[in-house]
Amino acid sequence: MLKKLLLALCIGGLSLAVCAAENDAAPATSPAVTPAAQQMVRQAIKSLAANVQVDSIEPAPMPGFYQVIAAGQMLYVSTDGKYAMHGDVIDLSRKQNVSDDAWARFRKAELAKVPASERIVFAPPNPKYTITVFTDVNCGFCRALHEHVAAFNKEGIAVEYLAWPREGLVTTAGRPTPTYTEMVSVWCAKDRKAAFTAAKEGHAPAPATCANPVKDQFNLGVKLGVNGTPAIYGPDGRVLGGYVTPEQLLQALRQGG
Repeated sequence: MLKKLLLALCIGGLSLAVCAAENDAAPATSPAVTPAAQQMVRQAIKSLAANVQVDSIEPAPMPGFYQVIAAGQMLYVSTDGKYAMHGDVIDLSRKQNVSDDAWARFRKAELAKVPASERIVFAPPNPKYTITVFTDVNCGFCRALHEHVAAFNKEGIAVEYLAWPREGLVTTAGRPTPTYTEMVSVWCAKDRKAAFTAAKEGHAPAPATCANPVKDQFNLGVKLGVNGTPAIYGPDGRVLGGYVTPEQLLQALRQGG
């Protein structure tokens, strides 16, 4: 089952960009993971799917395993490289999903690398909270969420949008997808925020091209496990949901996700 899952990641449309990425980039590792262990884990993952990029390797919360993030999935590889598991790890004493903790740390670190200049930001003067939202300009729930942006701001919540065209980057014919093209036009508009809001209201932006982050942001979303939009992350990297009301979002932020 795991082998089929990882192979599916490499042939599936949404994860194609990650699987096609260079596989020799060094993953983020804990000091407790030796270079030999890192190489062993990468070889173990490669035996399942040759082109999957490993993004993070840490000691797992249970003995005898490493915790691995690869192609938007969290896996556990035994320290002898013989076994791999896919799923969540629950700390029964704390009744807590410790896999969520690892995902949150990874997402927070990766999202922090995205420059403010590459985001589309709707923020109050002195925000209490900042959320990151991977969005598609055409999806219904994304549009419904953006209708609340003024209410989010009123509650002290800054909304920072990243591009995630649900159709992917290219069609089966190898051409840019319509949504990708539209989102490039939004990010290349002279007034990004106005073009973004207009697109959310069904008004296509004037065609435009420029050096833009849409492809990189889509690939980042895949790397972080995004599989639909909207995908909302809190300041600590935790998942806050998809479509939420201002009341639901504020409550989730107050509770720390």
